[in-house]
Amino acid sequence: MITTAAADGVRVVTLDRPARRNALTRAGLDDLAAAVDDADEPVVYLRGAGDAFCAGADLDIVADLDGETAPDFARLGQRVARTIETADSVVVAGIDGAARGGGVELALACDLRIATDRATFAESGVTLGLFGAWGGTARLPRVVGEADAMDLALSGRVVDADEALRMGLVSRVVDDPRRVATELADNDHDTLRVLKTRLRDDAPVSEQKEREAAAFGRLVEGADIDR
Repeated sequence: MITTAAADGVRVVTLDRPARRNALTRAGLDDLAAAVDDADEPVVYLRGAGDAFCAGADLDIVADLDGETAPDFARLGQRVARTIETADSVVVAGIDGAARGGGVELALACDLRIATDRATFAESGVTLGLFGAWGGTARLPRVVGEADAMDLALSGRVVDADEALRMGLVSRVVDDPRRVATELADNDHDTLRVLKTRLRDDAPVSEQKEREAAAFGRLVEGADIDR
C-alpha cells in the first residue's frame, strides 16, 4: 500500500492503492507513518498513485467501527498526521487528482501542498453523517481561515485547484509538483530543518524570538559565507 523511493535528496512516498483511490487502512496508516519517520532525506514528497491523491479512510473499516473503536481509529490517524507535521524532513504533498476527507487532513499536516490543475478537494464526511477526525478540525481553520473552513466542512462541496489556491489550501498550482520538492532539496538541509521548526513553533512570541536568535547563531557558526 505504501511504496518509497529516493533520488536527488527527496524521499518519494506513494500511497499505492489506486483501485481504492488510495484509501487507507490501519496497516496503511502505520506504514505511512513509518515511511515518513524513517526518511533521512531533507525532503519527503507524498503522492498518490493513479488518478487520486487519497480518499481518506477505507470506508469498509469505518463501517465496522462503533462508539468504542471509532475514537481509537481517529487517534491513529491523528498520530500519523502529527508524525508528518513534526518530521525532521520538509514534507510536500503533491496533489494530482482527488483529495477527500482524511486525504485532505493528511495534506493539511504537510508543510507544503502543491497541486496540479487536476486536483480537487472536499471534506466530504458531512455527506455521510461523519467528519474528518485526523486533526482536520484543528488544522483546516488554521490553514484557510475560519470562514472557508466552515464552508468546506459544513457543505462537503468539491473545490478545484484554483479555488484551493485562492483560499490558501494549496501554495501553488503547477504541472509537476515533484519538481518543487526537488528544488527545495537543493537548499541547505540544516536550514530547511531549522526553518520548518521555527515556522511550526506555537510558543509565545517572546520565546519564539529567543529560539529564532539561537537557531540563527547556530547556522551562522556553521555557514560557509564569503566575508
